[in-house]
Amino acid sequence: MSKQNFLLGKGERLTDNIVIKGGGAPKEPPYTFTEARRRLSPMVSETSSRIDELPQAACPGDEAVIALTLNPEYIAKSYFPHELMREVGIEVIGSRPKKITPEKRSRGRAPEEAVTTELFARGRRAAIRSWSQQLPDWRADRSSANALISIEEVSAPVPHAKIKGALPEHGRIALETVLHANELELGIIQAFVAYLEGEEIEAELGRRFFAKGLCFLELDAPVERADDIALFTGVRTLRQMPELRVMRPTVRSAGIPSTDLELPTEAPVSEDVRVAIFDGGVPKNHVLTRWVSPLELPGMLPAPDEFLAHGVGVTSAALFGHIDTKMPLPRPYASIDHYRVLDDAPGQDPHELYEVLDRIEGVLSSQEYDFINLSLGPRLPIEDDDVHAWTAVLDDRLSRVSTLALIAVGNDGEGDSILGLDRVQVPSDCVNALAIGACDTPGKGWQRAPYSSKGPGRSPGLVKPDLVDFGGEFSRPFVVVAPDATPSLTTTGGTSFATPSVLRLGTGIRAHFGSNLNHLAIRTLLVHTCEEGDQDHKAIGWGRVARSLDDIILCDDDTVRVVYQGEISPAKYIRAAIPVPSDPMSGMVSIKATICYKTQIDPHHPGNYTQAGLEVTFRPNDTKYSRDKQVHPDSDSFFGSSLPGAAEDELRRDAWKWENCLHAVKRKRGSSLANPSFDIHYNARLEGRNFAPPENLSYAMVVSVQAKGVADLYDQVVRQYATRIEPLRPILEVPILT
Repeated sequence: MSKQNFLLGKGERLTDNIVIKGGGAPKEPPYTFTEARRRLSPMVSETSSRIDELPQAACPGDEAVIALTLNPEYIAKSYFPHELMREVGIEVIGSRPKKITPEKRSRGRAPEEAVTTELFARGRRAAIRSWSQQLPDWRADRSSANALISIEEVSAPVPHAKIKGALPEHGRIALETVLHANELELGIIQAFVAYLEGEEIEAELGRRFFAKGLCFLELDAPVERADDIALFTGVRTLRQMPELRVMRPTVRSAGIPSTDLELPTEAPVSEDVRVAIFDGGVPKNHVLTRWVSPLELPGMLPAPDEFLAHGVGVTSAALFGHIDTKMPLPRPYASIDHYRVLDDAPGQDPHELYEVLDRIEGVLSSQEYDFINLSLGPRLPIEDDDVHAWTAVLDDRLSRVSTLALIAVGNDGEGDSILGLDRVQVPSDCVNALAIGACDTPGKGWQRAPYSSKGPGRSPGLVKPDLVDFGGEFSRPFVVVAPDATPSLTTTGGTSFATPSVLRLGTGIRAHFGSNLNHLAIRTLLVHTCEEGDQDHKAIGWGRVARSLDDIILCDDDTVRVVYQGEISPAKYIRAAIPVPSDPMSGMVSIKATICYKTQIDPHHPGNYTQAGLEVTFRPNDTKYSRDKQVHPDSDSFFGSSLPGAAEDELRRDAWKWENCLHAVKRKRGSSLANPSFDIHYNARLEGRNFAPPENLSYAMVVSVQAKGVADLYDQVVRQYATRIEPLRPILEVPILT
């Protein structure tokens, strides 16, 4: 048997705690206090007048919601206007990103359009009225003077601005209503019902989901009264209830003439890996039930044939990937629980979207899986300024469990790009999941499949899709097991099938390495080992997933790949050594690094969506110091700043420190490297302001070093670091099937 260089584990043993002192020069504000007071006084007065005109029932407890837009230079968490909120008597209950052109910029620079944060604050109308009366007389020595300078605009949200998308002209429809309310604020929902009754709006409430400071609510009501509904001050967003994505493949199904389909006879590679698929169902007598448990949820209608065909195709892709008709079917890596969550044709039931989410959430709340697959969701492109119920509910759960979720980005990639209809679809914008798009061939020369929805995602979560895989195309469809009782093959296509194909690769890693690699490490490895394409990240994410397990777990002789699985304390720094030989390396050296972590989320603050952030500093040479009395070696850029396709305003913001998946490659001369390392700093925030959580943050990092001029690099590193890092060998004595 030829020598196999397995990837190396225990990289966390190469980390040490370090101390780095922060701080910078005092900030030069764009406005003086006098200018800020003069600008804002009439805005606050107008805002107070507008909320005073609202009906009493629209302001429960005589409280109203107003909007405060920050100057773009004050969006960092350290500038959160605490003092101002306390003095006025209002509290921030949410926010959203907003593009504005400020009246002034600091240091005399010309104003230009930039992304900032619009805060939603709730307070008694009397307190806001008092603020409007007293603000013209405020003095510069009061405690909130600096906070006042950070505010660019103050306004009262108007009903029509809360309504998203086009609504029908007349008729009773299902509306998705988003309220500023958490699970402990049921009084706001009761007040909303009382307001509707008082305004004689014939409305019926349905299911509801809570996610942090938001309540997502089904509401049947006359569309003609939409503005009146949105007048209630606690309403954040109102839209027509979206439909589920149509379960029809992008490629017409066709049977494949062939001899009898021969299925594997073996059990799955591992019985310990738990996988769940939520889709259209698998018939109980189908041939795939050798490895699949079809599970029915109570109270559902019989499954339509098109849903069963979709469910079988998705499950086939999770078991076998894209089937090569010239090769035997590979042995599945894991058994699958397939939950049928669909029971009616999309568009027939206006409440189906929340029904399906309720079914999925019910399963996930009762048991934990290693992997889950979602090849369905709302037919709704993501929005930069709002988070949908599906994303908020699923992302919140995924932040708290050891589950790797893979979600299809949707098949609307040929939609109107000006209107954003080609963007990735909800809930593939979950930051705690992998969003999967489709490419057009499993071979060389691949491109994004034209139907595959495109990025960018929301920031944070800018790179969506995360990865692409072959999903089928008209000239080369995706081959799956057919839904017929007799074993046979059929063709199909779409991101629905690329997604479980990637899931299959992830389950293969887990099956062979068990608990030695957690779900974060598997996610990081999938991104780290992807194949870069010649399209930008908006089209293909980080790239096409690796072709085989061998590409992920084995290293060439001139390459070393190390997995770090560790924790870091809030506001702390660790230094992670990059393992290289002690002797200088000849020629150019490529360093590739990927880091992923789970994060709690704030869906009511989309622009500050992730609560955790890692700042990573690359230090290539521990002997290089550019200044006297410099404590730490010189740093060099690595993550984020050179991302192709990133918008300029994203590069100017501090957004990259809040992205929970970072991936980059850097080439350096081998002679310029000496004990290279990454310094990793854990930042935390809560609802956009400073926060110190009690728990540590778990992360996974994978670093590869390739030096073509060092033929035995792998062996040198293994010998030099033998007491700290070690090869990760499969726990099962079986061939690694690819």
